[in-house]
Amino acid sequence: MIYEASVPVLTHFLKGLSAILKKAEAHCEARKIDPDAILLARLFPDMFAFTRQVQLVTDFAKGAGARLAGIAVPSFADEEKTFAELQARIARTIDFLGTLRKEQFADAATRTVTIKVAGNDMSFPGGEYFMGYAIPNFYFHLATAYNILRHNGIELGKRDFMGRA
Repeated sequence: MIYEASVPVLTHFLKGLSAILKKAEAHCEARKIDPDAILLARLFPDMFAFTRQVQLVTDFAKGAGARLAGIAVPSFADEEKTFAELQARIARTIDFLGTLRKEQFADAATRTVTIKVAGNDMSFPGGEYFMGYAIPNFYFHLATAYNILRHNGIELGKRDFMGRA
């Protein structure tokens, strides 16, 4: 059950994120806006910028998939500076999730998952990690990325966020 609730769902929303990035890029091109105005935008000074929000969405997706499958989490350098580079990161994450097989998730709900949080190890049963940590963080950063774009005038709606536009 965890496989069905993770890999296909994460993949669906990553594809939706890719689609809203395309709309943001087209918005910049059509209005002759420097892409950095969007890529470096944030909702408040102490929040991460748009680019970092996208990086974190992909980090939580690939981290959840790998940990629940019982394999090493792929490492991506956080060096993206353009829409194209963010698109490539999203595509790499989707490709990685596509390598995971349902059988790898057979004991995912009870498998112990240990992560570092603020420099300290935290361990959870896999189901608790997924539902109480990975998914809320994935959606928090996804919603924040969406909200940064809306705040900056990109024409998006709920269907865009839901990946149904």
